[in-house]
Amino acid sequence: MNRKKYENVTFIRVYFHTLLGILLFFLAAFMLVLNLKIDSIGITKALDGIGSRDVFTYFFKSENQYYFPEYKSDLFSASHLSNLTIHLATNIKPTDSRSFLGNELPGFSEYDTEIAVAGEGTNMSNIPDESAPPPEAMLHEKQVAEDKLKKDKQNTAVKVNPKNIPKVPSVFIYHTHSWEAFAPYLQNASQTTATSSDKRVNVIGLGEWLTNDLLNKGIGVKHDETNMTNELKKRDMLWNKAYTASGSIVEAAASAQKSLHYFIDIHRDSAKGDMTTKTINGKKYARLYFVIGKENPNYQENLDFAKQLNSELEKQHPGISRGIFLKTKRNGNGIYNQEVSNKAILIEVGGVDNHIDELNRTIDAFSEVFSDYYWKHQNAKEVNGNG
Repeated sequence: MNRKKYENVTFIRVYFHTLLGILLFFLAAFMLVLNLKIDSIGITKALDGIGSRDVFTYFFKSENQYYFPEYKSDLFSASHLSNLTIHLATNIKPTDSRSFLGNELPGFSEYDTEIAVAGEGTNMSNIPDESAPPPEAMLHEKQVAEDKLKKDKQNTAVKVNPKNIPKVPSVFIYHTHSWEAFAPYLQNASQTTATSSDKRVNVIGLGEWLTNDLLNKGIGVKHDETNMTNELKKRDMLWNKAYTASGSIVEAAASAQKSLHYFIDIHRDSAKGDMTTKTINGKKYARLYFVIGKENPNYQENLDFAKQLNSELEKQHPGISRGIFLKTKRNGNGIYNQEVSNKAILIEVGGVDNHIDELNRTIDAFSEVFSDYYWKHQNAKEVNGNG
């Protein structure tokens, strides 16, 4: 580059950065005059998607033209900066139509959940939402519909062959919301009151079924059956601290047994049966979906793991999955204890209306896919000398 050309490039660069500084100054003055207030959540939303690497690369290249010759970015383009300015000033993101309604419709702003993989019928209008049991539902036990339970469970027992049980567990199954139960097996239960500490009718029963499935496939499992309702009461915690309570259980298990590498938190969704049931080859399945906490710095590894399981599930049972969802602290716990491993997931199996045969059928499908993944990677470790 000749001297004159270099001086021209330098002048343009200085001019641009000066203009950018002036623009930011007037933006700050504008917000001050109008008394606009921006909280940390608003800033986080506005800056979401702007990676530190992009910023570094942009400024590094602006000073060293010969580096990153192929790199192109609109990070500081007029369009991008104007969108960012509008988002900061008004909390409206021009490229996201939801933001125009977020401040006007109560609860609408909560639907910031990101769809990593959309399952059949999944869109922004039916994103799953975590629901809490009402306090009275946690305090007053629902009576089990014994006749219905006995009828549906009579041919569903899974027996474990003792010869298949490994001495060392590698999978930890637990239930942060252990009270989540299924309405068909409770007396006078509704969508919001389908809670029970009886593992025969709640998600602990699903964990037990999956445990037996995996043990029969030669995979070591440690299943935690902690009654989280009692655990929260004992610790004098509210329901929204459930992940704090289950997190200590997960950490204790991981510390006690270093062989644990896979962590599965099993829940059930609050949606009705038409959303959570799928007929595949003439049989009804309870649909499932995965939740990955995006606040975990290494969430991408857990996401990749969930994607592989989800892909194989859909291949074998089309429509069984509602997808994979990423959540931050703005719309959920944000981490879900998944920092413990790069193979930690949360799965929601079925909803309040699903029956035991539908739920167990889905658990069987999941265990088949999971065991295939497990043995494939276990064999790869042994071949590479890492087992």
